[in-house]
Amino acid sequence: MARKKKAAEHENHERWLVSYADFITLLFAFFVVMFATSQTDKAKAQQVSESVKEAIEKGGVAAAVHEILGGTVDEKGKGNGQMKGPGGAQKASKEASEARVGELLPSLQLLTKALDSEIRAGKIQIRMEPRGLVVSLRQATFFPSGEDTVDPTTYPSIEKIASLIQGLPNRVRLEGHTDSVPIHTTKFRSNWDLSAARAIATLDLLSSRFQIANARMAVAGYADTSPVASNDTAEGRAHNRRVDIIILSEKGIVSEPVPNKEAAPAANKEAAPAAAKEPAHKKE
Repeated sequence: MARKKKAAEHENHERWLVSYADFITLLFAFFVVMFATSQTDKAKAQQVSESVKEAIEKGGVAAAVHEILGGTVDEKGKGNGQMKGPGGAQKASKEASEARVGELLPSLQLLTKALDSEIRAGKIQIRMEPRGLVVSLRQATFFPSGEDTVDPTTYPSIEKIASLIQGLPNRVRLEGHTDSVPIHTTKFRSNWDLSAARAIATLDLLSSRFQIANARMAVAGYADTSPVASNDTAEGRAHNRRVDIIILSEKGIVSEPVPNKEAAPAANKEAAPAAAKEPAHKKE
């Protein structure tokens, strides 16, 4: 019996379309990656370049590059500057802000240790607030009753605070506070005058004796409108009579006016700011 001839296979002339489609897909993916990479890297490279240049000129290379590349750093040394997706930029900004506020934490620890004896004696109180590091000087220790002159025996304690301020770039606000007992003397017509005068006296001391630039400081008088304890007891009133030295955080600085260096007269650039008074809540 004769064997049947095997039917000739039909030649597929469209197989090249598979290879062509694969090639086009890969080529498209390549250009997409190249485009995305070029757009991201140019911006990032420019930021890093400018940050490194500024850091080299002013110091603090690691801090400047770290701020650009990503706020906080995890245990693997990777920053969060590449966070994407909904809320990514907002989260990075929030964490960066918290990191700047956190820069005062070492100062809190250092000052707490330096002023340990004064804190235990109840002469000074230190606390951290969102607006910054607050150092409260008790009136009973630093000011004679009803006066605005800083007691010279307290200069060593104030020097410790001034040394910390000198090593920081932060601005400083000096706030005077009184108790609710009205004062009316030939020198001070009300608690407003007394609280502002004590804040100004502290500023003058920091400026003249410890060389803190006036341009970094501001003063405010609050009288009895911002108590930290009840005015119904002698102990509470003693706590309320104080001058608060606030080393401002990033959040605290936002509420401060920004000086126009070009508009400020040269003779007044080192002038002390006038005392700020809050609206009165009661009659003195």
